Amino acid sequence: MKVKPLADRILVKRIEEEEVKRGGIIIPDTAKEKPQQGEVLAVGPGRLTDDGKRIPMEVKEGDKILMSKYAGTEVKLNGEECVILREDDVLAILK
Repeated sequence: MKVKPLADRILVKRIEEEEVKRGGIIIPDTAKEKPQQGEVLAVGPGRLTDDGKRIPMEVKEGDKILMSKYAGTEVKLNGEECVILREDDVLAILK
């Protein structure tokens, strides 16, 4: 299934951080925080201004980003958990 976000929204797949066990303690999945890094899967066309001009997106497909911790709406597409969020919720593009 192909997804095309609208306006200034982007579709992101969270990148799971490597689990490091210290002292043999295993943290259950329910106690872990959600990762803040993700890979952009799809990008909308950009936000429209009041006078009808479109502001292009700064992020593009394939970018690795750092996003706000509780931003966006979680969706499940093709068996993968993804997040749809606004470009404003992107904190940085990782290089």
